[in-house]
Amino acid sequence: MRLRVALLLLIFLSPGIAQEYPARPVRLLVGFPPGGAMDAIARVIAPKLAESLGQPFVVENRPGAAGALAADGLVRAAPDGYVLLLAESGALVVPAINPKAAYDPVKQFAAVGGVCSLPLAIATSTSFPAANAQELIAVLKADPGKYSYASPGVGTLQHLAFELFLRSAGVQAVHVPYKGASAMLPDLMSGQVPIASISALVAVSQAKSGKIRALAVTSAQRLPNAPEIPALAETIPGFEAAPNVFVVAPAGTPPSAINRLSEKISLALTAADVQESFAKQGATPMPAEPRELAARIAAETRRWAAVVKEAGIKAE
Repeated sequence: MRLRVALLLLIFLSPGIAQEYPARPVRLLVGFPPGGAMDAIARVIAPKLAESLGQPFVVENRPGAAGALAADGLVRAAPDGYVLLLAESGALVVPAINPKAAYDPVKQFAAVGGVCSLPLAIATSTSFPAANAQELIAVLKADPGKYSYASPGVGTLQHLAFELFLRSAGVQAVHVPYKGASAMLPDLMSGQVPIASISALVAVSQAKSGKIRALAVTSAQRLPNAPEIPALAETIPGFEAAPNVFVVAPAGTPPSAINRLSEKISLALTAADVQESFAKQGATPMPAEPRELAARIAAETRRWAAVVKEAGIKAE
C-alpha cells in the first residue's frame, strides 16, 4: 500500500508530468530586429498569450539571413512547445534559394496558428512616368530591361513578389538588392532607383507625405487604411503576393500543446487592441487552425520555390 502511494506521488510530482502546458516560460523567436513590423506583431501577440496561458512569452530577436537564423534555431530546439517561431512567408523560401539551408519548412515546422498578412506595395519615385499599375506595365513593356527596381534583398518576399509581377505582366526590369528597406528608401525618393517593392505600411505613409508614389498593393483587395491605392489584382486578375505571418513549433511537438496554443492565438486576434495595433501596421488578421496552416505552408513553399526557379534567383 505504501509503495503504491509512493509511486502515485512520484508520478504527480515529477516535472513535466500531469502538468498542463505551459508549465514554464515560452520563447517566441523572431527572425528580424526590434522595431520592425514582425517584432511589433510579436510584442502584440506575446502578452495576450502570456495572459491567457499563465506563463511569460518572451520575444527573442534572432535577425539574419531573411529569417533563416531564427528558423534554424527553431528546428534545433526540443519539440516540447517551449520554443516557438513567429515566421513569415519569406522563411519558406530560404531552402529554395540556398540549397545549404539547414531546415525544411514542410517537414520540420509544426503548424500552430495563423496570425496575419502583411501586404506589400509597388512604389515609384514621383518623377517616374507612371501613375498607376497599368501605366507602369506600359512603360516597362516599351523599354524592356531599361528600368531597375529595388528590394530589401535577394530572396525577400518583396523581391519575389515583384518578380511574380514581372512574369504575370510579361515585362522586364533589373533587380537592385539593398541591405534592408531603410537603405533603399532614400534612393527611391531621389529617383536614383525608380521603382521599388516595399511594405505597404511604408509606401502608404511616404506616399501620403508626397515623397514617393504608391501605385498598387499586392493584397487581393485594397487596404482599409488606404482605399485610394488600387490592388494589383485590379490590373492583373488573381494576383496576390502578401506575406503571411504565422506561428510554428518544432516538428514532433505534442498535439495537445499545439492545439492549446492555436486556440489562444485565434482568441488573441479577436481582441480590439490587437486589431487596432495590426491596423496601424497595415496587417490583416488571418487566424488558421493547425491543419489549415500546414496546408498553407506547403502550398506557399511550392509557389515561391517555382518563382525562385523561374527567375533563377540564388543566394548571394
